Amino acid sequence: MSSAVDGLVTVPSVVHAEDVQDVPDIVEYRLYKQRFSGLLGLIILGIVTGMQWSWFGPIATNTADEFGISLNQVNWLGNITFCIFVPASFLVPVVSSRYGIRRCSEMGGLMLLISAWVRYAGTIRSLSPQSAFVLLFFGQLFGAISQPVFQVLAPMFSERWFDLRGRTTATMAVVIANPIGSALGQLLSPLMSTPRQSILVLGIISTAALPAVLLIFDSPPSPPTYSGSKPPLSLISLCRAMLGISVSKEARMSRRERADFAIMMLAFGGLEGAINALSVLSAQWFEPVGYSDTTCGFLGATLLLSGITAAVISAPLFDRVFTHIMGATLKVLVPVVSLTWLSLIWAVTPNNSAALFVLMVIIGGCSVTMLPLALELGVEVTRNANGSSAVLWCCGNLFGIILILVEGALRAPSTADPPYNMHDALIFHGCVVMVCGSFIFFLRAKQARREMDEVIIEDIVPSSGADVPRSRPATHFSRTGVPPLEMVRTTDSPKYEAGLSEDLPGDPQKRPSEQRLTEITHGGEGEEPEKCRRAYSGGDIQRQQTNEIRRCNIEVS
Repeated sequence: MSSAVDGLVTVPSVVHAEDVQDVPDIVEYRLYKQRFSGLLGLIILGIVTGMQWSWFGPIATNTADEFGISLNQVNWLGNITFCIFVPASFLVPVVSSRYGIRRCSEMGGLMLLISAWVRYAGTIRSLSPQSAFVLLFFGQLFGAISQPVFQVLAPMFSERWFDLRGRTTATMAVVIANPIGSALGQLLSPLMSTPRQSILVLGIISTAALPAVLLIFDSPPSPPTYSGSKPPLSLISLCRAMLGISVSKEARMSRRERADFAIMMLAFGGLEGAINALSVLSAQWFEPVGYSDTTCGFLGATLLLSGITAAVISAPLFDRVFTHIMGATLKVLVPVVSLTWLSLIWAVTPNNSAALFVLMVIIGGCSVTMLPLALELGVEVTRNANGSSAVLWCCGNLFGIILILVEGALRAPSTADPPYNMHDALIFHGCVVMVCGSFIFFLRAKQARREMDEVIIEDIVPSSGADVPRSRPATHFSRTGVPPLEMVRTTDSPKYEAGLSEDLPGDPQKRPSEQRLTEITHGGEGEEPEKCRRAYSGGDIQRQQTNEIRRCNIEVS
């Protein structure tokens, strides 16, 4: 039963004993209310970083005239985000694994602040056009470094702070902040009288959002789940595991899991890249066949709003109801979205706006719904929250860059009918998405991390009466998801009053009589099934049995 104590939401953990109700001071998994402040901080910063790359799109012509630069140079103020995202996304897991979520967020906030005022420095009227462009470009570059920080951290933050009933929802809230920011950027930038004033407003917004970093904390004193208690794995360990090179047992992946993650890289990369290409090329797709700038904007807004609505509704359902069908959901939604992208080849014709709006609703609703599912499923397969997120986001932006460059080269000449149409580009776009999406049928998508958490919570001590998610009996989990040794934890210490857990090494037989402990030893590859040993001493537990040994019949797949 959950209870709120001193600002905490406490979920009693499970201890295997005959009379659990007689055991005082049981080790606890806890949910802290500070998780919502951290979530709010990541959302605010995600929105602001999302505003930067789309800020110059609606005012491209005015910016070119104001600063005396070309439209191609203005386009690169947005394109630089895609180019920098790829290497920057790989730095996020390195920094967060070594220094923590808070320090990584502070670095992202610092980049955001620098970008705001370097960009504004480019508005000084005494500068030459090229000097102004250089400052604008570097301002966008620093902003591009900050953007992946608050996207890649989403699965890691939700794993550290949220339990099984909130992880997908928390991931969803953070990842949709970026497209919301992009929409706001396109909405706000034209409202200013001049581009210089618009850049000043962006700098003020970026600076005002910086204190949100203070809302983000590294990790709670007590973890919300078993997987949330584990130290983060490095990006290098994920790369080694994907290549089949020897790694620690915590990072080990089976062949099936490596294949699953490779499939997810293709599917996520193709679909996310398709959305990125649409955000940049939408006007070039639709305007040659007779659609106005306003209609193009409404099509993009329809995609975004339908996606956000679908994600807000679906994410809590996947946390609490449809907890074990993430893979099945992707197998249904990915083909639907792929076929919809392909249908644009025939739908982008004059006077066909109704069909285009319907297609945008389908693409947005399915794609944004899949976004948190894919990120969470990547963690399920790899047990590496920051590494898997970085790789998936990198694939999405890499595919986006490829699609934008190739489709730009496929634009029809001025002599075509209609001039400068993108029909060949739409064919290429649809075919790439179809090829990437077709691999989803080979996805197994075993949710190893969730099963491991359920084993610890449900199978080890089913009689505690704790209010934990019980979507189905959890009696099996993958060998690769099991670390070799879980630390011994007790709350029978002064630290317990502060909500802390104390790690006690050593032999349980030699502990003082007043201490209660739990030791869990996991079997690795080729070893016997997992053994769960619990030793209790003192009070009624000592009269029952000094050392209780229970073999957990957990299948090692």
